[in-house]
Amino acid sequence: MNRRALMALVGAGAGLGGAALAWWRFRPGPVLSGAEAAFWAGRFEQPQGGELLMAGLKGQPVLVNFWATWCPPCVEELPLLNAFSREQAGRGWRVVGLAVDRVEPVRSFLQRLPLDFPVGMAGLAGTEISRSLGNTAGGLPFTVVFGSSGQILHRKIGKVSPSDLAQWAQLA
Repeated sequence: MNRRALMALVGAGAGLGGAALAWWRFRPGPVLSGAEAAFWAGRFEQPQGGELLMAGLKGQPVLVNFWATWCPPCVEELPLLNAFSREQAGRGWRVVGLAVDRVEPVRSFLQRLPLDFPVGMAGLAGTEISRSLGNTAGGLPFTVVFGSSGQILHRKIGKVSPSDLAQWAQLA
């Protein structure tokens, strides 16, 4: 084997190894026992006042996004999630943002970028909620897709893509 072919083979192997490591590190872990029931029993204050009750959303497909104002990929994906919310509302989809953040930065952010979907304040407890749903690393953004039955259909750690949303839209 000549040197160029050997270097290409080593490079390809390193690329595959890196991709496998990234997949392993960012794959969702197991959902803890009782986590889905606890989620649906959840109540979250809303940044502009009022309370967001998760139980009121059960019975329809729901996309829940854990995010924070200080998380660049979270902020980048919010317009995409907002568009998904508008486009899929007629099919019964609901989108909910749970801010792992403080109230004031979220209020300020929502004044600059209003969202069509409800936002609940999960605060630091949001990290533990997301971990119970399989986000073992506690990273943001973290998205969970629930079916009409209230069961988790899909989870993703990291920024969502248009293809993710197109695939999830077919789950309802």
